Amino acid sequence: MSVGTITLLTFHEARRRRLVLAVAIMGAVFLALFGIGFYFVNRNAKFSIVGERPEVMNFFLLTGLYGVNFLTVMLTVLASVDSIAGEIGSGTIQTIASKPLPRWKIVAGKWTGLAVMLFIFVVVMSAGMMLIVRLLGHYVPPHPVEGVLLMFLEGLVLLSLSILGGSRVSTLANGVVVFMLYGLAFVAGWLEQAASFVHNQTLSNIGILVSLVIPSESLWRRAAYLMQPPFLRQLGVGPFATATAPSVVMVVYAGLYCLAALALAVRLFNRRDL
Repeated sequence: MSVGTITLLTFHEARRRRLVLAVAIMGAVFLALFGIGFYFVNRNAKFSIVGERPEVMNFFLLTGLYGVNFLTVMLTVLASVDSIAGEIGSGTIQTIASKPLPRWKIVAGKWTGLAVMLFIFVVVMSAGMMLIVRLLGHYVPPHPVEGVLLMFLEGLVLLSLSILGGSRVSTLANGVVVFMLYGLAFVAGWLEQAASFVHNQTLSNIGILVSLVIPSESLWRRAAYLMQPPFLRQLGVGPFATATAPSVVMVVYAGLYCLAALALAVRLFNRRDL
């Protein structure tokens, strides 16, 4: 049995629990609701200032993408929180672990299967939202591919943490810890932005430290920064403006963070008594 087989089994399990169907239906509803709202806003909006139209279009697009980003986080955690911990608790993991199969392949296969499902969700939802804005508002954000990939990487960070937690603790404890870590990163990200406006180095250091512990919010802030027009970046105003955009170094760090979390998950899973 290979990693690819475990990946296919992970997809099969998602279909059995009707997770794929639920995600598809709710994703379609979300896009439809956004499309209806954007249609009426675009039809009734009046622009009197030069540069106001792209600013408004960008605001609504980033608002929708922020919703997609949040749904990605929820999907990531809810789909993966019991991927290992739940199967250990129910004993179903033994049907796979009892075979002559290295345990690292089980972890890698489940991570890959959930990562592929996550990638499809992020790309389809983001592309659908950008298509709506393109057709109705004739607006395309800068760096859309980079922005979407950063949103996907944020999901991978949380997926890796969830797989790591599931290899050690119960499903409930794993879910609570991952959600609290995400919330901590969210608050720390805003603290870091506030620190740049009030010129408080202590707050900035706290935000940077938390970003190193869990870099999820930093990835979204960089995605939002890249998908804003240059003049909006310079103004630095608005709910998605960022005074200190995370650098490429943070993106590389997040990728290494995923690999380290996955490696630690394999180590802990190898030592766990099934």
